[in-house]
Amino acid sequence: MHVLILGGTTEARRLAELLAAGHSAGLRVTNSLAGRVSAPGTLPGETRVGGFGGAGGLAAWLREHAVDLLVDATHPFAAAITRNAADAAATAGVPLLVLRRPGWRRAEGDVWHDAGSLAEAAALLPDLAARRVFLTTGRMGLAAFAPLTDPWFLVRSVDAPEGPCPPRTEVLTDRGPFTLAGERELLRRHRIDVLVTKDSGGAATAPKLTAAREAGLPVIVVRRPPVPEGVPVVADPERAARWVSEAHPGLPEIR
Repeated sequence: MHVLILGGTTEARRLAELLAAGHSAGLRVTNSLAGRVSAPGTLPGETRVGGFGGAGGLAAWLREHAVDLLVDATHPFAAAITRNAADAAATAGVPLLVLRRPGWRRAEGDVWHDAGSLAEAAALLPDLAARRVFLTTGRMGLAAFAPLTDPWFLVRSVDAPEGPCPPRTEVLTDRGPFTLAGERELLRRHRIDVLVTKDSGGAATAPKLTAAREAGLPVIVVRRPPVPEGVPVVADPERAARWVSEAHPGLPEIR
């Protein structure tokens, strides 16, 4: 049985690790990475890097490489990849499962402002009288904030940003997990008055939300795009691994 994992996330890596024990039971695992992050590290199983050329290209790859199961474990905001995966799976007749970590939930004391897109988030900043903004939406899509000439931005991403950026920008390249103490110090040192983030979910980058809550700072949270209708979704790698094991009874039991 051949399983293709569309990965690049912590959850995708954990799923590959859980399935690695099934190699001796006739399970083949291929990890697909978009190639947007340098030095992604070694993964259990086979690895391919690069795009497929849209839904049609992915469907052709599924057929050519005899893929039996497809797991989309990409970032919650990789909406185009998820749409392509749904279309390709339907075309190729391959079962698809989406693995998505749960989104963040408001806690008492949070001052959150919802936005449907990066453009909406940028439009909210003048209303909040933002002067010093901590922008943690990734290295892509910063063009939405480029027209804002008054605020100063601290942009944190794993790799250096691409494309247009706001004129007053400092870039911090760093990779989580981040600590609460570190996030508190970062907000204090840079005198941040507004945090902008995507609802990525997970524990690795959540301490910034706690630090902002403690400091009474407003947080603009960009809502994640929906999963295509009818596609099954699980919230953790263990459930995804059990989904695979149910289709391949020869696998060791996964708890």
